[in-house]
Amino acid sequence: MAGVSPVLDHLVFAGPDLGDAVALVEGLTGVRSVPGGRHAGKGTANHLLGLGGRAYLEIIGPDPEAPEPGGPRPFGIDELREPRLVTWAVQTTDLDADVRAARDGGWDPGTPESMSRRTPGGELLEWRLTPFSHADGPVPFLIDWGDSRHPSEGLPVVPLRSMFGVHPRVEATTALEAIGVEMEVQAGTRSALVTTLEGRTGPVVLL
Repeated sequence: MAGVSPVLDHLVFAGPDLGDAVALVEGLTGVRSVPGGRHAGKGTANHLLGLGGRAYLEIIGPDPEAPEPGGPRPFGIDELREPRLVTWAVQTTDLDADVRAARDGGWDPGTPESMSRRTPGGELLEWRLTPFSHADGPVPFLIDWGDSRHPSEGLPVVPLRSMFGVHPRVEATTALEAIGVEMEVQAGTRSALVTTLEGRTGPVVLL
């Protein structure tokens, strides 16, 4: 995959309304995503599309069947006005070791936390991840699925062709280097991710 590190786990496409975000992605790609599950206590639910290999696109928004959560929803969802690509995750099999290595390299990805969700079929998926920060832009969070099945298995696929970052500060490149990720980062006035997917009728840009 040109321009994408092989440690990509998933992209996060978030919106203020889950149904609208799901419909937008389907309209652009021509491929229908599948329900992933609900995040208990977080007030969110997601749909998923494969990106090829062990990677996927997460479409996430407020869970219409859940009560208001006790705190902010993840990924800045409560502040979004429209769906957009907000961040991405790097796959690791030893999260604590990689956090220590990143800190030694000059970037602190934050303290890991545990999360879980049940799939529509009742399977429990559990994982650990580092926090998401609005200021990070193209800088990913880290995720470790432990013994759980990886969510990319069995998904309809919209191949990821390329990805690059945009960021106004050099610290973004420093952070990527600290976790060993190779990704182009262009200078810009705001932080962003720009990805190209291969939809049913041709290339689709998500940002």
